[in-house]
Amino acid sequence: MAKLDEKQESGVAFISGIMGDAFGGAFRDAAQSERFGSDITRMAASWAFHDAWQQDGLARKEKSIAILSALIAMRQSLELKNHVKIGIANGLTARELEGLLIQLTPYVGFPCIASATTAVIEAMREAGISPDVQTAEEKGLL
Repeated sequence: MAKLDEKQESGVAFISGIMGDAFGGAFRDAAQSERFGSDITRMAASWAFHDAWQQDGLARKEKSIAILSALIAMRQSLELKNHVKIGIANGLTARELEGLLIQLTPYVGFPCIASATTAVIEAMREAGISPDVQTAEEKGLL
């Protein structure tokens, strides 16, 4: 079992505070293990959740908007779902998430936004907000 350094511990504590103890515990277990992907998890704890997220300059909500925008543009739906939940924890509302999708549409295109919208809706449901919103697939549009 790998021992986490100070920055990694700080990153684990940070993500646990945002995503909850269950997620944080799974993240810690992945970081401390010697299994496939553990080095990447330790890098995320150190670089993303300590160095970047805890850096001054932008508020957490603004950081969430920046990260969500990048993930949407890169079509990274799985990671997008986690960061939608982080964004909600950082104060983003369903209306703001929809506004972000609208703002990005002319820059990334409708197909990209269609995929992102599905991920955003699924993440909002998992976070307990907007449970009645349907995806395009559920509406029979895709």
